Amino acid sequence: MNQFSLEFLSDRELYQYYMPFVKNGGLFVRSPEQFNLGDEVILEVTLPDALEASSVIGKVCWLTPIGAQNGTPAGIGVSFEEDNDNVRNQIEKLIGRLLSSSEPTLSM
Repeated sequence: MNQFSLEFLSDRELYQYYMPFVKNGGLFVRSPEQFNLGDEVILEVTLPDALEASSVIGKVCWLTPIGAQNGTPAGIGVSFEEDNDNVRNQIEKLIGRLLSSSEPTLSM
């Protein structure tokens, strides 16, 4: 199973990577590697101002290939499957005011 470490330094950066339209929440992960929908991955997520990372087990639900339109970086969208540290809730508290923004993100 692949593992990724993600560290977010600001709420705005976190907003760019968060995928609120995914049922249990999810994050976009920049990666040039090839994945298949449904592949399991582990995310070690450090939120802004957090002292340590939280672990989330997820599944690939989105693919952005190398050379995608609009210059979007290559990567995968990972839907949260096992979120024992409630990362989704923590993220939505941090970026709640940004969720209604029309500013584009890395997945939409």
